[in-house]
Amino acid sequence: MRRKSQPCFNLLLSHLRRCSSDQQYSYFHSFPLVKLSQFLLLNPSSDHHTQCQSYSTGSSKLGSSSFFGPHFQSSKRFVLLGLVSLDDNNKLRRHHYSSHRNFFTRAKQVQKIDFRDEHSQRAVTTALWCNFLVFSLKFGVWFTTSSHVMFAEAVHSIADFANQALLAYGLSSSRRAPDALHPYGYSKERFVWSLISAVGIFCLGSGATIVHGFQNLWTSQPPENIKYAALVIGGSFIIEGASLIVAIQAVKKGAAAEGMTVRDYVWRGHDPTSVAVMTEDGAAVTGLAIAAASLVAVNKTGNAIYDPVGSIIVGHLLGMVAIFLIQRNRHALIGRAMDDHDMEKVLHFLKNDPVVDALYDCKSEVIGPGFFRFKAEIDFNGLMVVQNYLKRTGREEWARQFREAAKEENTALLKVMASYGEEVVTALGSEVDRLEKEIQELVPGIRHVDIEAHNPSGPSP
Repeated sequence: MRRKSQPCFNLLLSHLRRCSSDQQYSYFHSFPLVKLSQFLLLNPSSDHHTQCQSYSTGSSKLGSSSFFGPHFQSSKRFVLLGLVSLDDNNKLRRHHYSSHRNFFTRAKQVQKIDFRDEHSQRAVTTALWCNFLVFSLKFGVWFTTSSHVMFAEAVHSIADFANQALLAYGLSSSRRAPDALHPYGYSKERFVWSLISAVGIFCLGSGATIVHGFQNLWTSQPPENIKYAALVIGGSFIIEGASLIVAIQAVKKGAAAEGMTVRDYVWRGHDPTSVAVMTEDGAAVTGLAIAAASLVAVNKTGNAIYDPVGSIIVGHLLGMVAIFLIQRNRHALIGRAMDDHDMEKVLHFLKNDPVVDALYDCKSEVIGPGFFRFKAEIDFNGLMVVQNYLKRTGREEWARQFREAAKEENTALLKVMASYGEEVVTALGSEVDRLEKEIQELVPGIRHVDIEAHNPSGPSP
């Protein structure tokens, strides 16, 4: 296929370069080939020449098989996947289409996917600005007091701000619509950026804070202007507490949407964003309490060692949060199955459908927050498929055609049999479409259903 398609494609490209910019031409797509060679889907075993015509407002045609050359042998049936045109700069431009047999429809152009995750977006935006404000306050106090624990808190806040920015970017990029390179969409982007955010907490938040604390453990001096530090800690506690409340509300809404308890959602929920914000804000509030306790201990005892000790404790707290978030996003990225409850609902439905004899190799995968892909191989009950088809079309009509064809030559009978066989295959496709639709209605989170016909006897010799 690769040797035959390349010469033809060069001819196709040369032809397009000579045409006007408003003409569009049908092309085929061969997935093993790359870039410009991704235009032709050939069937070398057939002895029929393909008649390729433009599908556009333009009247020009790519031509018949004589244009492609005599070395191109292809089936009369082809699948049109898109159009090629030349833009104003004389460059190729693609227009993607979907097709079924000889019926072609333009694919719906979707720029964004609505995940209905406004609660997560609100939590991230709130945390982003709260962390920026808190960082500004803490940095000013650290610059004034030289407190080690306040430095740890300032680093914690800037790390939180950067991490919230990563989460916000992940939310935005995950809403991009599917394309040719990512047919299942970009919804896993939020898992990637949540993972990067967690790694940032571990390295910048936890690592830098612990190192700074140990470096000053034996050489620390009592911080100056502790009153300013106490005021900033109190103000930061209020700001971070407000952000934490918003994040907790987002987690509760996410848990309710997935039918889980809050505890289960924190550990197994499909959207890590709101959970990440809640755990980071929770760590921030706890860290502020530790910082306050450290400064109080230094003020009461006069022993400056409590200041770096508080920094080390805050660093370990951030490390635990980071490890939890890393593990959670790792499971999402390596391909989690959807919940057992939803999987059982789908399998029970399929097992009780009359056209299904047996199920094989049923799998599912989380492809986004609350969205899944389901795949199954089905041994279909051929008798039920035929009976359902004949109920829709009428038995008597086919019986009449067979009786009339039997009175004529064998070619007439073979023609009717071929037509009947093609209609039965189409009926099987209709049953597959029906099953896919009902599965998606049963579990709305299933965005993609892949059903294959399974032969329990194995491949034919």
